[in-house]
Amino acid sequence: MTVRQGAGVFWRWWTAGTTSSVGSAVGAVALPLTALTVLDASAFEMGLIAAASYVAWLVVGLPAGVIVQRLPLRGAQVGADLARAVAVASIPVAWWWGWLTVAQLVVVALVVSFANVLFDVANATFLPALFGREQLHARNSLTSATHAATQLSGPALGGLAVQALGAVPTVLVDAASYLVSAALLRSLPARRVDAPDRWPPLAEMIGEGWRYVTRHPVMGPTMWTATAVNFVCGAQLAVYPFYLVRELHALVGVLLAVEGVGSLVGATFTPWITRRWGTARSLVVACLVAVGGAFAVPVGVAWPAYLAFTVGNVAFAGGVVVLSVTTRTYRQTASPPELLSRVMATVRFVSWGAIPVGGLAAGALAGLVGARVTLFAFAGAAVLAPLALLLSPVRSLRDLTDLAVDGPTARERVAAAP
Repeated sequence: MTVRQGAGVFWRWWTAGTTSSVGSAVGAVALPLTALTVLDASAFEMGLIAAASYVAWLVVGLPAGVIVQRLPLRGAQVGADLARAVAVASIPVAWWWGWLTVAQLVVVALVVSFANVLFDVANATFLPALFGREQLHARNSLTSATHAATQLSGPALGGLAVQALGAVPTVLVDAASYLVSAALLRSLPARRVDAPDRWPPLAEMIGEGWRYVTRHPVMGPTMWTATAVNFVCGAQLAVYPFYLVRELHALVGVLLAVEGVGSLVGATFTPWITRRWGTARSLVVACLVAVGGAFAVPVGVAWPAYLAFTVGNVAFAGGVVVLSVTTRTYRQTASPPELLSRVMATVRFVSWGAIPVGGLAAGALAGLVGARVTLFAFAGAAVLAPLALLLSPVRSLRDLTDLAVDGPTARERVAAAP
């Protein structure tokens, strides 16, 4: 596929992702509410479902980069969408026949998780094929802002749909969104892969991507920062519904929607923030804001608790989005093109692999000490995010690009390191 296919291709790609994101945001409310209200799931079972939604990153996260490099980007994304649609649609079918169990919700979450891995790596690799480096920051900010808007509207729409239709029928919205996304992506031009006569061994290709990231003076520390943040995110995914329903007796859809406010603000102002302060300094500040937000979330009782949850969630989400947009753009522009899919897969294997670990740990802990104490404990873990940056060369930079590591010489130096 030739680079710079034009705005039409981008907007079809954007529309596909937006449609899928809206459905997923609605499903993110409907699925845990199905577990809680229909199947009376325990805190540990909620943690198990949250963990299953991301565990594939631990299983196939590393080889995903090699797999995507060998497959057509369009075909990988369409296939993943269809797999997710079938898995999610099985929930209302089983419920209709009286067969629905927590075990099935876990299996569905696993199938969606594995499909997400291939889709996300392919999707992140596809955008740099459409636009030049100078446009990536703006496009990534737009994508994150759109995702934030869907996170803002999706839970509210999901809450209304659950009240009107019930938790299980609302899951069909998620399944339909995947079908629409698949149809739109199918209309995009396919990437032609110039395959070598013989691919290097899988382990060799994975190892090259792993060494490049972990020995990189910027990508390595930012990956560990993202890992700490996602560990906390995994806990929040597992505990938030339980905390809001069982301890605060709150309107889940409304309060979860405020995360979208923080994400939208963060994505909207990321270009301005990074231009004014520099990308490296912005990362440190964003992490500190996120830590403060994580500590604010479980504070208070009655209506002050609602306010604290709102403010904390907005701050945490806003800080995380600045971190996500800035580091993703840097990886897309600083990585050698032939390593990009493996770089993205390596980072997500480690950082997103922390999500199921956090979800399982939080679910188990919440069953013992309650959701509020668990959220405070994981807020303490969030401190590791800025610490990873402050203990790295990033602390002395204004911009991530100030540290000259790009080019063949740097690649050779990284590859040759013991």
